[in-house]
Amino acid sequence: MTPMSWLTGPCDHVDFISDLHLQATTPRTAQALFDFLAQREPAPLVVLGDLFEVWIGDDWLSHAEAGFERNCMQALAQACSQSPVAWVCGNRDFLVGEQVHQALGWQALKDPSVVIAAFGRCLVTHGDAWCLSDTGYMAFRNEVRSVAWQSRFLSQDLNERLNAARHMREQSQATQAQRTQWADVDLALARAQLQAHGCQHLVHGHTHQPADQDLGQGLMRHVLSDWDVDQARPARAQVLRWRAQGYERINVAPAGL
Repeated sequence: MTPMSWLTGPCDHVDFISDLHLQATTPRTAQALFDFLAQREPAPLVVLGDLFEVWIGDDWLSHAEAGFERNCMQALAQACSQSPVAWVCGNRDFLVGEQVHQALGWQALKDPSVVIAAFGRCLVTHGDAWCLSDTGYMAFRNEVRSVAWQSRFLSQDLNERLNAARHMREQSQATQAQRTQWADVDLALARAQLQAHGCQHLVHGHTHQPADQDLGQGLMRHVLSDWDVDQARPARAQVLRWRAQGYERINVAPAGL
């Protein structure tokens, strides 16, 4: 059973990342992740969704054209062998399954979950399920997260799934291009979830709007940055580090970009 809490074990800090949207067309962003994983001191890492831009099923890893994803898996497996890693799926990579979980040895968590360290506890979520005002997306999310939809999708061959994923991505980009206001997590729901889980701090991704916000009544939320080292200038590659003293944002983008 997928747990709703994660004990980090002894550590002096925990790192959080999300929304890297890794794909073969973003090699610099992938390399920034590889460098970060290789150079960081061993410590728990929490990945809060959209690690990959799209995931059409674990069987993609056996495809001849999946070299990029296999390279990512190799780097992640090395990181998981050195320190504990937990993962919450996002709206792009929700079809990551047991084959990947077992190969990496990371801890797949429910959304939301509580991360518990010796110096405190915090609530984590990808964030998309709490964007209640985005009614169109919420209807789509309910559809694609159903067992029936996923069974039908995964029963198709890989080429059919690739085409379907491209079509959904194009629709998503068209919708985003027409937006005048971006959806955010419902703050009343965020407060209620924090109180229900006995946490003061919320960490989430999805919105690509990094910020630290006082929610009142001693509650705080910390929104993670997306990563883009290929097109964004300045490049974005940020880690949120949680210590007993608080939360710190660390830029790991290559210098000069």
